[in-house]
Amino acid sequence: MDGDGTGRVPQAVRVSVDQTVRPESVVLLGADRRPVGTMAKAAVHGVDTPLHLAFSCYLFDRSRRLLVTRRASTKSTWAGVWTNTVCGHPGPGEDPTDAVVRRAAEELGVAVDPGSLVPVLPDFAYRAVDVGGVVENEVCPVFTGLLDTDPRPNPAEVSQWRWVDWPSFADAVAKAPWLVSPWSAEQVPQLRAAGV
Repeated sequence: MDGDGTGRVPQAVRVSVDQTVRPESVVLLGADRRPVGTMAKAAVHGVDTPLHLAFSCYLFDRSRRLLVTRRASTKSTWAGVWTNTVCGHPGPGEDPTDAVVRRAAEELGVAVDPGSLVPVLPDFAYRAVDVGGVVENEVCPVFTGLLDTDPRPNPAEVSQWRWVDWPSFADAVAKAPWLVSPWSAEQVPQLRAAGV
């Protein structure tokens, strides 16, 4: 028997289930960085990827260590590459802060306090091409935030993780930017310049 005694699935549960089975969509952007439409996430990344909205987040513990992650070997782009804590795409109408919280839960199994998130590089954008020719072409606000627990990553998203000293990580990226994702290679020096 279900919670309301009728044998029907409550509306709140139906909405939740419906949302989990819909294909994820990304927000397409025009040259002025304003939304112009949507596209299925599975179809957006290719050799001619349209400009779209994304985000990156760098989560720190109270000792100012950064949680870095290694992308799963099954990812379609930059598989096995070390990168920032979590990335993703806000859905249509979704606030980027809410998207960070959602993706941190999906990728890392953690609850991030949205009040700890700060958009340090709100206008960051980049374009990069991986070895297979797949293009990333994103307006990608960069957040920092606080995380007080170790992750429990989804292995389809993250193969490894480590807490690292932020200044040491930033120095390593400056000396060897090819060791991390292209977005992190661009973001880390800008974060440092912004006082992170």
